[in-house]
Amino acid sequence: MPPDAYSQSKTALLAMGGHRVWSLMATLFGDLAQEEGNTIDGPVLSAIMAEMDIRPEAVRVALYRLRNDGWIVSEKHGRTGRHSLTPTSRAETQAASARIYADPKVRHTEWTLALTETTNTADEMAASGFIPLLPRVYLGGAVSNPPGSTLVLSGDTPPDWLRAQLSPALLEDEYARLLPHLQTAYDTFRASTLSPLQIAVIRCLIVHNWRRIVLRHPQVPDTLRPDNWTGAACHKLVDALLSRLPRPALAHITPT
Repeated sequence: MPPDAYSQSKTALLAMGGHRVWSLMATLFGDLAQEEGNTIDGPVLSAIMAEMDIRPEAVRVALYRLRNDGWIVSEKHGRTGRHSLTPTSRAETQAASARIYADPKVRHTEWTLALTETTNTADEMAASGFIPLLPRVYLGGAVSNPPGSTLVLSGDTPPDWLRAQLSPALLEDEYARLLPHLQTAYDTFRASTLSPLQIAVIRCLIVHNWRRIVLRHPQVPDTLRPDNWTGAACHKLVDALLSRLPRPALAHITPT
């Protein structure tokens, strides 16, 4: 690996945008320490955040916010602070992980068309896993759970125009921006070429950029996706990268 490839990839992933320090930290805990009993020691957390070029004062502010929001809890063990997810944040993290770490080889093909009684149910339908098509008309997967007054019809083979119309809702442009960075990381990195600290950083940035897109739209059945949807290519690369760069043991992460 060229000596600057890691730094270049790290910088590119950081430059994708949306990297509030508290949000990055939440991603880090979700990737490295989401199981009950998992904790991240203060020196390890500081080392990872410093490797992302985040200043100590920004880390302190982010920790304060996450504690204040009930997302993490901090305890002292001797002179070392230990941080962990709260039961509530752990449950939310594990629920989101079903999407973030989903196997791209598992296909979902059944879809439904839903007609609502009124036009003021957009938020409720989105929360139920539906994408708006027309006023009062929504598309979703077979497992989507609409409000009780909704008329739901099972779909057959969707026409091309319908799949193409969903492209903006599936954030095609944002996935297209992420794809080359994932491809570069895949072409460059192996676990043997990176330290545990570097693996933790690259994993965090990959998961963070992926989750901030994939969690903003419902899980749409494969049959409704546009041809050559870039989100599917991103999903395969994310899965391959996380398999190639296994989650490092927290005890092995030390400052460089």
